[in-house]
Amino acid sequence: MRVIAHINKYVTNPLQRLWAPWLPYMAVIEHTGRKSGKPYRTPVMAFVDSKSVSVVLNYGEHSDWVRNIRAARSAQLVHRGRHYQLSNPRIIPATDQKARLVATLTPVSTPGS
Repeated sequence: MRVIAHINKYVTNPLQRLWAPWLPYMAVIEHTGRKSGKPYRTPVMAFVDSKSVSVVLNYGEHSDWVRNIRAARSAQLVHRGRHYQLSNPRIIPATDQKARLVATLTPVSTPGS
């Protein structure tokens, strides 16, 4: 599974970042590296409602982007062209499905909106 994750990081994710912010069950999480301080944009499968987001953790809770968000305790999310601030991120352990990251959403006003 880690080999697939490595391929996705360098091949698939750059392509998905182009359309993920616009698709119903996809989003891009914008986060900061916990060690490097670099900004990152990670495409994810996300289920968004008016107050929260649930993100499927395909590679588990030890993925770099999950660790970055947990360290920062926040991140940004772009879903269907709208920007949100994530707060109170928490992991829902796997039972019959994959683990999920769940967080509260607050709309962020963007220039021109």
